[in-house]
Amino acid sequence: MTAGKISIIICSVDAGKFARACANYRNLMSGQDHEIIGIHDARSLAEGYNRGIGKATGEIMIFSHDDVLILDRAFARKIRQRLDKFDLLGFVGSSRIINGTWFAAGAPHLHGVMSHASPKQRMLSLDIFGVSAWPVIGGIKAIDGLCMISTGELARNVGFDASTFDSFHLYDLDFSYAAYLAGYKLGVCCDIPIIHESRGQFNEQHSEQAKRFCAKYQQQLDQFDPEDPQQSARTTAEGKKAWLADADILLEAWHPDLLKRATDALHYATKRPAGAPKG
Repeated sequence: MTAGKISIIICSVDAGKFARACANYRNLMSGQDHEIIGIHDARSLAEGYNRGIGKATGEIMIFSHDDVLILDRAFARKIRQRLDKFDLLGFVGSSRIINGTWFAAGAPHLHGVMSHASPKQRMLSLDIFGVSAWPVIGGIKAIDGLCMISTGELARNVGFDASTFDSFHLYDLDFSYAAYLAGYKLGVCCDIPIIHESRGQFNEQHSEQAKRFCAKYQQQLDQFDPEDPQQSARTTAEGKKAWLADADILLEAWHPDLLKRATDALHYATKRPAGAPKG
């Protein structure tokens, strides 16, 4: 089990969200040696996280959005155990990277599960992208940045490319893919319930940063699947979605058998020939 201090780095310009995130992490870290580092004037997430790395004293680093809520009291124990085998952990990611989004390759290359919430929605979504192993899926090439859990060694050696990715997009894809290419082992945790109050913004700024990512890694990216010419057109991650009334029901649904059955159904639907009946 990986020992040492846990450094939690959060870039936030919203005092309310930052306070709520800190309260969640303090609860999760009860009895753990930890520190929370807030960056409130980041010029970009890459720049802010690099500043956080410079301030951090931990052997484990967590790079977290300020709008995530983790619902697992065993969170600290789980990540300590898993960082004995993996160097970087996330919650959703891909085993195939073809362009500037982690989800472009589609099923069956997408992995993980997460929940989304919105102030305008009365329901929570349970989004299942692929749960082929439990509790952690290996063989991952890149992860989404809502919450990234890294060894201190990886974070300090790889760092974030703030000169190339100078906005609030692609910092996560670049960081995790660079770690993969450097020989570090990435995993996706499937058994830690997490709620994210955002679905991302795929705007012109994102498109520009994605072009930079593709230019940087043009020699390393996986090739397009010739049987799926629409891969590059994807703007959302394709998975199985369920709407649930509250967090209690969400936790009941976060079960390996249900998640694996949903994954099987997702992969079956992906393989079904065009025009075939859905029943």
